[in-house]
Amino acid sequence: MRDSNLPETELLKTVLQPLLEDFQYWFARSRSFLETEQLSFMSQHEQSDLLMRVKKAQEEVKTAKMLFNATDGQVGIDMAALVPWHQLVTQCWNVATRFRSQQDGM
Repeated sequence: MRDSNLPETELLKTVLQPLLEDFQYWFARSRSFLETEQLSFMSQHEQSDLLMRVKKAQEEVKTAKMLFNATDGQVGIDMAALVPWHQLVTQCWNVATRFRSQQDGM
């Protein structure tokens, strides 16, 4: 629920800034994981493709955050950009969970 006393810029800063930081964190972790682990349940091509998509998303988030900061929180982000990032983070979580499950089973 929106606080009607909170200016729109402050609302964006309150919601969007931490969300962008979360995306940066999870993409960095995913990138490190994909660069250092060999995943037996994925082909090399699938793993490389996922890593490439993570790197691309990192750059998109970095750009969005720079624009957000440069405009002092005056610029929002379209949901059409956020949804694929969220889906990619979820996919990375699923891959990491599967990897951990395999490690635990050994």
